[in-house]
Amino acid sequence: MFCEVVGMKAKKNLGQNFLKDQNIIAKIAAEVTAFSNDLILEIGPGRGALTERLVSLNSYYLAYELDQDLKLELARFISPKRQIIFADFLKADLVNDLKKIPYENLYLVGNLPYYITTPILEKIISSQIKPKKIVIMVQKEVGWRFMADAHTKDYGYFTLYLRHYFNVTKVCDVGRDAFWPQPKVESMVLKLEPRENIANLDMEDYQTFLKRCFSQKRKTLKNNLGTTDFAKIQEILKQYNHDDNVRAEELSEEEFVSLFNHLNTK
Repeated sequence: MFCEVVGMKAKKNLGQNFLKDQNIIAKIAAEVTAFSNDLILEIGPGRGALTERLVSLNSYYLAYELDQDLKLELARFISPKRQIIFADFLKADLVNDLKKIPYENLYLVGNLPYYITTPILEKIISSQIKPKKIVIMVQKEVGWRFMADAHTKDYGYFTLYLRHYFNVTKVCDVGRDAFWPQPKVESMVLKLEPRENIANLDMEDYQTFLKRCFSQKRKTLKNNLGTTDFAKIQEILKQYNHDDNVRAEELSEEEFVSLFNHLNTK
């Protein structure tokens, strides 16, 4: 959570680490170029170290905070244009909550605990809320997976799933000493900006397909997908000059989309 150091003990069960580096806070806030008719949605404001800067933009503001003990601390931010919901973001009725706010563009900001980073992004995508930009802090290893290229060990199914919707770019690295108490891992701030003209796919089926392709990364695509309809798979692999022993990590996004579409053509 983005929060100040003074006067509060971090709760390990909530993944709290108090951000104290004002330079990092400034870099995050600089990515949120919202106007008064836009909405900033913050996941986990903590004690409000980043919130202080976000609300200065005079935009609509909505936050989800799991820690009930922070109600008094965050009360200073509440106003007719600002709301804080003390609930689990993953369980929130996000679409309904946003319908109540007459915003134009949506900016989403958050420091995502590593163990729920993927579910949070899946919720954002599945809710179809279409943010103009997402600015998130994640564990550094997770950040590299999100930005990975083919032929690298970090490249996987979620890399491709996320890339279908967003261009993912690093804003900055964040060392352990930027927090108190210091976490065991280093972090990274990413910005996710929506892609234009994305392929029209059944994303539930596409995500399942990608998971199958990467289910055992050391095995070939043929082994992971099985022999059913492998003749169809071979047709696409040959088009891209791949043999039957190719692994999932060797295929580009374009090749996966072609393969998926071809397998689903009757």
